[in-house]
Amino acid sequence: MSCASPSYKGHRYPVEIIADCVWLYFRFPLSFREVEELMLQRGVIVSYETVPRWCAKYGQAYANGLHRRRPRPGDKWHLDEVFIKVNGEHKYLWRAVDADGNVLDILVQNRRDKAAAGHFFRRLMQKTRTVPRVVVTDKLRSYGTAHREVIPSVEHRSHKGLNNRAENSHQPTRQRERAMKDFRSVGGAQRFLSAFSGISPHFRPHRHLMTASDHRAEMTVRFAIWDQITGVTVLPTAA
Repeated sequence: MSCASPSYKGHRYPVEIIADCVWLYFRFPLSFREVEELMLQRGVIVSYETVPRWCAKYGQAYANGLHRRRPRPGDKWHLDEVFIKVNGEHKYLWRAVDADGNVLDILVQNRRDKAAAGHFFRRLMQKTRTVPRVVVTDKLRSYGTAHREVIPSVEHRSHKGLNNRAENSHQPTRQRERAMKDFRSVGGAQRFLSAFSGISPHFRPHRHLMTASDHRAEMTVRFAIWDQITGVTVLPTAA
């Protein structure tokens, strides 16, 4: 799998500015105009109309780069689904995380029935290229039916109280959804949340479990990884 940085050919802005704008937008609940203002405060003139183009072009590429740096997912998966508003209509955001809270995948779907659950199971295994040992879900019946059809050999634990990891993982998305005042289309929601779920958690270590010095050290490492996958820091090539 290639670990090459994205290409910035044809852009008049340096990679540092592009990567910084994308980081600001996906890390914090900011509008494009607010990103423009923050960059102006730093002495960089960037139009708010340019920022979304950069986010659309590089957001998923950066998220994919971070994904390649993560350790292999654990064998215990937690799944959950919540409704989100897309153009005033209720849709469903499906999410899977491992036992450490790492996001495995998200998917926006119109329904939360057996077909939707089965589709998410298949997509998860295709993306992770693995089959879990245990799947933990809430008590939605669609999970049980889809589980028996798609991964019957995998242990299924259905209990609302056991699924806090997946439910807690929705919280940053809820915060961002409120700031954006809902999503305009299913495709737009999927594209944004896919990149957001790959970038935002990278800068959200378990702060409450760390001392201040450990947190600073961890964030220093994570920013260094960000610089590498965006191309701000060019890795030496093998001789």
